Amino acid sequence: MKPQDAETKAMDNHHAKFRIGQVVKHRLFPFRGVIFDVDPVFNNTEEWWLSIPEHLRPRKDQPFYHLLAENDQTEYEAYVSEQNLLVDDSGEPVRHPQVKNMFGELKDGYYTILPGSTH
Repeated sequence: MKPQDAETKAMDNHHAKFRIGQVVKHRLFPFRGVIFDVDPVFNNTEEWWLSIPEHLRPRKDQPFYHLLAENDQTEYEAYVSEQNLLVDDSGEPVRHPQVKNMFGELKDGYYTILPGSTH
């Protein structure tokens, strides 16, 4: 099977619950963000995955989301498993400085995607 065939098959088996532009929050930790990319299954380094405490380590066979994230102290990019995300229904904009480069207006928990800003 060619690599792109494997990815297509993975996407068929793992439908993403969230979508690009959606504002979400972490289920366990105090941060939130806007989704800017989705991997159908885990696509980071083994070192990154093993750095997560075993009792909190997510399954690899689920969608993983790239977030423009924020907490009370800072803004950053986060990589989060679907099992650890919830819808953020606060209605508050995400203050990450890159949001304005990728997204337009925030409405009903979703940012509009600017033309040419997606992969």
